Amino acid sequence: MIEQNQYYDNLEDFLCSSLESHTLLLIEQDYRQIGAQGVSTLSSALAKCINLQKLNLNLRDNQIGVEGASALAHAITQCTNLVNFEINLDNNEINAEGSSNISAALQSCSKLSNLILNLRENQLGAIGAQTLGQNLVNCTKLQNLTLDLFETQIGDKGLSDLASALGTSTNLLNLALLLSKNQINAQGASGLGFALTKCTNISSLILNLNENQIGPEGASSLGSALFNCSNLSNLELYLQSNQLGDKGAQGLGKALTNSANISNLTLDLIDNQIGAEGLLDLSSGISKCSSLSNLQFYLDFSDIGAEGAQVLGSALASCTYLSKLKLSISNNQIGAQGAINLASSLANCTNLSDLTLFLGNNQIGDEGSSVLGFALAKSTILSNLNLLLNKNQISTKGALALEQGLANCVKLSSLTLNLNKKKMFGYEASWLGSGLGKCTNLSNLTLHLVNNKIDDESALGLGSGLGKCTNLSNLKLNLDQNNIGAIGISHLGSALEKCTNLQNLTLTLSQNQIGDEGSLSIGSSLGECRNLSNLILYLNSNQIGDQGVSSLAFGLKKCTNLSNMTLLLNSNQISNQGVSGLVFGLKKCTNLSNLTLRLCQNKINEKYQLKEKFLKLKRLVSLIISFC
Repeated sequence: MIEQNQYYDNLEDFLCSSLESHTLLLIEQDYRQIGAQGVSTLSSALAKCINLQKLNLNLRDNQIGVEGASALAHAITQCTNLVNFEINLDNNEINAEGSSNISAALQSCSKLSNLILNLRENQLGAIGAQTLGQNLVNCTKLQNLTLDLFETQIGDKGLSDLASALGTSTNLLNLALLLSKNQINAQGASGLGFALTKCTNISSLILNLNENQIGPEGASSLGSALFNCSNLSNLELYLQSNQLGDKGAQGLGKALTNSANISNLTLDLIDNQIGAEGLLDLSSGISKCSSLSNLQFYLDFSDIGAEGAQVLGSALASCTYLSKLKLSISNNQIGAQGAINLASSLANCTNLSDLTLFLGNNQIGDEGSSVLGFALAKSTILSNLNLLLNKNQISTKGALALEQGLANCVKLSSLTLNLNKKKMFGYEASWLGSGLGKCTNLSNLTLHLVNNKIDDESALGLGSGLGKCTNLSNLKLNLDQNNIGAIGISHLGSALEKCTNLQNLTLTLSQNQIGDEGSLSIGSSLGECRNLSNLILYLNSNQIGDQGVSSLAFGLKKCTNLSNMTLLLNSNQISNQGVSGLVFGLKKCTNLSNLTLRLCQNKINEKYQLKEKFLKLKRLVSLIISFC
């Protein structure tokens, strides 16, 4: 039998509960401004929960200070049976003394094996990090540890001392250190690396050093240390904006050459001045990860070019067990040849079932897009595909090849496609629709087609394909800033009517020309989607008047399962009468509990009275309404 957490987001309810009976507790008190006094009251009650085995305590943004931290520390010393403890103290004006008190208290929890400690945005400094490490090392049964010290000013010395202490924790199996924005240089990274060489039993390691200054020397030190962590099966390195350069990438590549056991690898090296030379060594290391099944590689805003794309592709083709790949290399000037090199290699990754490719702003053109389409056509076992190809000078030829490739991915259940600002012609949208129509197993679909010259004819072709995706349960369709009128909306609406399994729909149509007639079509079609429970609808700047918004609501009243709705109608021609019609229609949505409305820049002057009408809707729990 699975035991359930006792959940409290009201402090008074917790104080009145049977404290000694609790074994599993989740307490949410974030953003309550309870201060030191409030946390002292909470701590007094927690101290009586002597049978607690699992505690999740969220006190983010409460200004508890050192006094509150001390009270909390006393409570922790009484919870001696804790095995799992997660505490969020983000942004609470806790300094070195406060963090020391809390970590010292943890030594009383002799059974503690799993700890998540979040001290983000507190001023620990080097001393705070040092005492934190010294205290945690006495928690001898710790196996799983996550420390979130984002922007805590620990610097090189603080990290070195903290890491040195953790290096003696021989029972650690899973370690996550989140250390972004801490003024850490090569010296701190070297100290961390030295400590990691002693953690020989670690199988999962997550290091986040984003936005520090470890440079090539620090990266090489980390690489040398990780080379000796041969038991790692999961490795996540986040090193954004650290000025690594090619030499730093080479050092990290060395670490991967001794990583035959790694099955899950994440490398986030965005904005590090890495070119083809550095990527060569990194790619060589990746190719040595013979057990790799899941890879996430982020290298945006670098300069790898076509040559770098080729060596990366060759490495990926060597990973024969790779089933899940997320590759983000936007803004890298790979050009058509780079896309060809990469796509040709991906065609050899025959076990890929989940693929995400972010290739935005790379000038791959029609030639690169065509080869990518051919590669997709060979990936017949793909079930999840996410493509971001915006700003790539793709025209008719490239779009057709890409869409023909999609048509062969008949096992796709989830697809995200971003072709924003491609300037799509009507027949190209029809091709896209035709390709989608062959992906009949799709249950999740996201299309971003913003600013693409899509008109009524284009909407007809797109809608024709969507109407064949009858298994869709989740659809996000972003068609902002196009040329779609009432006729085009009618075509799209006809498609939606056929998607009878839709439960979650996001439809953004801002800055088109749908008018009242189009609004009527949307409402009528959505009324046929009887299983809808979550709806997000953006209709800003569409010349919709009172008749249009009333017709929309008239259709929505048939959506009796609708529980959450967000409706944006800014910059239209809606008056008090139209809003009243909207209220009248929504009265029939008897399960609607959460409603968000934006009605800025219309012709509404009875804002208070109209809001009162919305508040009278039965079962409405949350109302957010803005008239501006």
